[in-house]
Amino acid sequence: MTIVYAIAVLGVLAIVFGLILAIAAKVFEVQVDPRLPEIMGCLAGANCGGCGYPGCGGCAEAIRPAGATLAGKAPVTACAPAGPENAAKIAAIMGMEAPSGDKMVAHVMCNGGCNAKENFEYRGVKDCLAATKVCGGDVKACRYGCFGFGSCVEACKFDAIHVINGVAVVDKEKCTNCGACRAACPHHLIVEVPYKQKVFVDGSNKDKGPAVTKVCDNSCIACGMCERTCKFDAIHVVDNVAVIDYSKCKNCGMCAKACPRNAIEPIPTPEEKEKFKAAQKAAAEKKAAAAKAAAEAAAAAKAAEAPKAE
Repeated sequence: MTIVYAIAVLGVLAIVFGLILAIAAKVFEVQVDPRLPEIMGCLAGANCGGCGYPGCGGCAEAIRPAGATLAGKAPVTACAPAGPENAAKIAAIMGMEAPSGDKMVAHVMCNGGCNAKENFEYRGVKDCLAATKVCGGDVKACRYGCFGFGSCVEACKFDAIHVINGVAVVDKEKCTNCGACRAACPHHLIVEVPYKQKVFVDGSNKDKGPAVTKVCDNSCIACGMCERTCKFDAIHVVDNVAVIDYSKCKNCGMCAKACPRNAIEPIPTPEEKEKFKAAQKAAAEKKAAAAKAAAEAAAAAKAAEAPKAE
């Protein structure tokens, strides 16, 4: 009989405590915006932190409308890995207009790698930031270039960047533009570029020409040939390095063919270079011939006018 009473007492206590917990849960219930799980479903789910918030949950909280925690601090495009399609879905959930704009990806502004000279053999931790702490970061003779130790590779959660021939290279088909590789690069060589862009200046050395040629075989020497060749005013030498205005660039590749250092990609073949030089020479000769003919015509007209004046 004692066992029965014990079971009955425990049963009553269980019911009482259950009711107390149910009431407490109702009283202290935290209201969850029904849109939050929908927004979470549109995010990449990588928890990469590229948005600047603590994981995808933090990003979703930041996107929610006014009245919520971290409200309104992030745009619907905050999650770059989610892509424009999911950004449009989030905009629809929020009752907003879908954002517009070109898809952006990361690009490494360096093509030195094995072509860049080294000051000494580095045997320390294979980490780019760690390399900056050794001997003033002078592992490479070029103080602007890629170390090639792969800190960006470790930071990328999408297998979109790899070190090839001593320099980091982005696979733009896999890149989600999360920004993790940019944050990991101590030399800030990784930038955001339009996905459709095909022509890039792969150099960041701001030293003058003679100093550049001593440390790297591929760096821009600020000769200005690309600037003079471009018909669209899309490339200019700034701080001793060529810079492309992507809003003007037509991806014609003429600047790459004009570059004597192969600092602009896509790097043309030797045959393409020769054809370009031949075309430039022919154009110059034609221009000179036209100028000479114009001068001769002007001289003949002046000579014809001389007897009439007498």
